[in-house]
Amino acid sequence: MSRRGPRILAATVLALTACATSPSGTLAAPPRLLVVSVTKGFRHDSIPTAEKLVERLAATSGAFTVDYARTDEELVAKLGPRGRDAYAGVYFAQTSGDLPIPDPQGFLDWIAAGHAFVGTHSASDTFPGFAPYLDMLGGHFLRHGPNHVKIDLLVKDASHPVARAVPQPLQVLDEIYEFERYDPSRVRLVLYVAKHPETGAPGEYPLAWTREHGKGRVFYTALGHRDDVLESDWYGAHLLAGIKWALGN
Repeated sequence: MSRRGPRILAATVLALTACATSPSGTLAAPPRLLVVSVTKGFRHDSIPTAEKLVERLAATSGAFTVDYARTDEELVAKLGPRGRDAYAGVYFAQTSGDLPIPDPQGFLDWIAAGHAFVGTHSASDTFPGFAPYLDMLGGHFLRHGPNHVKIDLLVKDASHPVARAVPQPLQVLDEIYEFERYDPSRVRLVLYVAKHPETGAPGEYPLAWTREHGKGRVFYTALGHRDDVLESDWYGAHLLAGIKWALGN
């Protein structure tokens, strides 16, 4: 997989970023995104890289600001009923397992009320026994093969801003997920592979999608296990576009 220079990412950031103004015409404060990296299952070594990436995207784009929930205590305080309204949305960065959010259904209701949800990679292996979360996300991690796989990453919906950030053709080496509880009629599929990552059987295997949950917007991408994927320019542009779409800007 080729990697492009910083000028390409900078140009993409400028293209995706616009100055938001309040109704009075004054410059509005950018929306605040809570980055959650608490894990109760497998913990990915790439989490610090994901945190650095979203912090850099926030700084270079000016489209949002970030805060972090890295411990159980921070998560309880910031995503509990008294804390979450300080944020325009949440980003589950390689989370896993049953997170100690005080009221998971209240959290989902908060998203449905008009807040953003962004999830990468093992966000689909989070709350594995809580069906309303999996339905909000649009799919549940089922398995992955024993090895990382080089795939031809394909764009399903070229009109979607999340897809426009991904060059074509593009080969990616990453850990490729398979899903259950995935219903293509309930999502807007953005990225996929046309061959099973292990058997090569033809099909449409989803890797990134968006959906609406009530008044809230949901963006999920299964890619991002590897540090070199997270550090690539195309992935940064892909994630930035997804965050901006979910935040509605």
